[in-house]
Amino acid sequence: MSAVATASPYAAIGLDMGGSSIKYGMVDSEGKLVESTFSHAPTPAGAHPDAVAQAMAQIVADLRRTTGSELAGVPVGVTVPGIVIDGVVHSAANIDKAWIGLDAVALLGGVLGRKVSVLNDADAAGMAEVFAGAGSLDGKPRAGSTLVLTLGTGIGSAFFRDGLLFPNVEFGHLEIDGVDAESRAAARVIREENLSWEQYIQRLQRYLSHVEFLCSPDLIVIGGAVSEDHEKFMPRLQLRARIVPAQYNNAAGVLGAAHRAMDH
Repeated sequence: MSAVATASPYAAIGLDMGGSSIKYGMVDSEGKLVESTFSHAPTPAGAHPDAVAQAMAQIVADLRRTTGSELAGVPVGVTVPGIVIDGVVHSAANIDKAWIGLDAVALLGGVLGRKVSVLNDADAAGMAEVFAGAGSLDGKPRAGSTLVLTLGTGIGSAFFRDGLLFPNVEFGHLEIDGVDAESRAAARVIREENLSWEQYIQRLQRYLSHVEFLCSPDLIVIGGAVSEDHEKFMPRLQLRARIVPAQYNNAAGVLGAAHRAMDH
């Protein structure tokens, strides 16, 4: 009797590249993160594209072993900390400048031997929230415009209208009061400048009021580690938009990248 082939329980792999680590994991056919596959590996020193591609190939090989599946045909979504247009990287934050101008889809697809989608890391985090997290309703994107902001070392941003992503919006680099916005309102300044919550709220209010004036979101989702203390600052912000804490933080990039791979 011949064996009957069964469909893989895994729908996509997400690889979230940062300057120090590559978080990774898999999603099932419903787009939910398979928690047992969520982990991380070190980003190769210097994060040169060729070295990163090999590290990602090793991650996929490790996932094949840990899941006991060949993962044949399972696509991969990859985040890059930079602007990505049609698979080509146009800026590079905390990674080798060799990424700039590189067709990352072609490089990674060739090394991994499977279909690859590449997108900006903040856009990926935004997709996780809009399609499965605080920006979703019954598993679908909310109607209207949603702005997802990640407050950390810098300010990552992703903007959606009825679930449609407007890629590569860099609202963290808006100039406000003569300076780059993230130099005043990113979460790191709380520690670096020893700010009280009152002082930080004033800065965040100034930033969010300006962003709200520019794009009039209906919903603002705040992510990053600071969102764990959302009760200390969110109720005191005065905005027209509804503001909520993110549902995913560490896993957001992985989940969003995998969702992009599924869509493509």
